[in-house]
Parts: sequence; C-alpha cells; structure tokens
Amino acid sequence: MTKSIELQRKPEVQYLLRVGDTALILAQRLAEWCGHAPVLEEDIALANMALDLVGQSRALLTHAGTLEGAGHDEDQLAFLRDERDYFNATIAELPRGDFAFTVLRNLIVATWAKLLWERLQGSSDAEVGAIAGKAVKEARYHQQHAADWVVRLADGTAESRRRIDAALAELWRFTAELFESDAVDEAAHATGLGPRVADLREPWLAEMTAVFDEAGLAIPAESGFRSTGTRGVHSEHMGFILAEMQHLQRSYPGGVW
Repeated sequence: MTKSIELQRKPEVQYLLRVGDTALILAQRLAEWCGHAPVLEEDIALANMALDLVGQSRALLTHAGTLEGAGHDEDQLAFLRDERDYFNATIAELPRGDFAFTVLRNLIVATWAKLLWERLQGSSDAEVGAIAGKAVKEARYHQQHAADWVVRLADGTAESRRRIDAALAELWRFTAELFESDAVDEAAHATGLGPRVADLREPWLAEMTAVFDEAGLAIPAESGFRSTGTRGVHSEHMGFILAEMQHLQRSYPGGVW
C-alpha cells in the first residue's frame, strides 16, 4: 500500500488546491451520473462537465506541485494525500443526490467558479492566468446549463418543484463556506495571486438572485451553520470518496495505463 505524501502547506499552494480540489471532488460526484442521468443528453452533458472539472483540477494541481517545490506531480496530489490535506469546499463532497440536487449544486458552484476564474485571469502568476482564461469559458457553460434546469424544474410539475425546494433547503447552508476569507486568502490577495473569496459574495448573490427570480425561488435565510472543507476538516462523506478515488494508486504504486 502506497503511503501518503507530506504536503507542504504554503499559502499559495493551499489557495490553488482549494479551487483545484473543489473541481476534482465535484467531478467525482458528477461522474457518478454516468449511465444514470434521467435522459441520454444529460448523461453526456454531466459526464462532459465532469471532464471539464478534471481538466481544471489537473492544471491547478500540476502548478500547485511546482509552487510547493517538493516534487509532487498532479497524480500524487490527486490520489496520495490524507483527507486533512484536501481543501475542497464541503458542498462538492456531499452525496450525489437526485437530479434537482445535482443541477442546483452545479449552479451554486459554477457561478462561484465563474466569478473566481474571471478575476484569476488577472493573476500575478501568468500560469494561473492562462488556466483561468480557458476555465472561465467552461464555467459559463456549466452555469447556464444548471440555471436552465433550475428554472425548468422550479416551473415544472408539482414533483419537480418539490425536489428543487428540497435541494435548496439542503444545499444553501453550505454556501457560506465558499466566501469565508482567511490568512490563505489574504496572502493571495496581497501577492496578486487571486482575490479574496469574500469579495465574490455580492456578485455571486446577485447572479443567483437573478436565476431564482426567474424560477420563483426565494433566497433562504442565513444559517449559523459553517462547513470547513476548505480548511481540511471535512464531512463524513469525504473518506468514502477518497477510498474509491485512491484505491488503484494505493494498491498498485506507480501504475500507468
């Protein structure tokens, strides 16, 4: 069994891993729809969005490994870290749920990611800016696809409305974590690497409100609950994801196709 790598927790590395890990773990959840989506077109669409997220994660993890300076490549960072060394937002690791849950989560995360990628295009790190230039186009599509489905489900049958309402009630409390700035964020802001995520909240809320107004949904009340995945403290679901993701790399060290 391959042992875990020891991650060097430099602020710039953690900042990039927060974005890369969120993309990686959400891609894992979206991949679970392959062969199970309600219609063939959505089966293909969700699989393609998962691939987009894997591509974004690969680029960021590769660059994070370079900045870390410990010789870790994208595969080691993706598959050989302990749970506390992953920094994805908790919302990405929640179980797949039904289709309403999936498209609403995609809307929440894609809107956040689009706004972040837009700002990262101006990063002081030229490699991050180049990654963002491609990723922002993908995030815009993910956002639009999810928004169309949220409106359709909210304005559909009584059952589809019940499901989107239930998804909103479950997911909204996890959104606060996406905008909690800390020392890692402040360091990125100070060096020009990227924005403070707290600065994304107002534009994110404006775009979410626009979709919700069209769908006839109301923004839920603020909750005192705070999830902490971006700080390495995860929900009970994360360990199961990693057990599945890491099995081959742990069991067959250095295995290649």
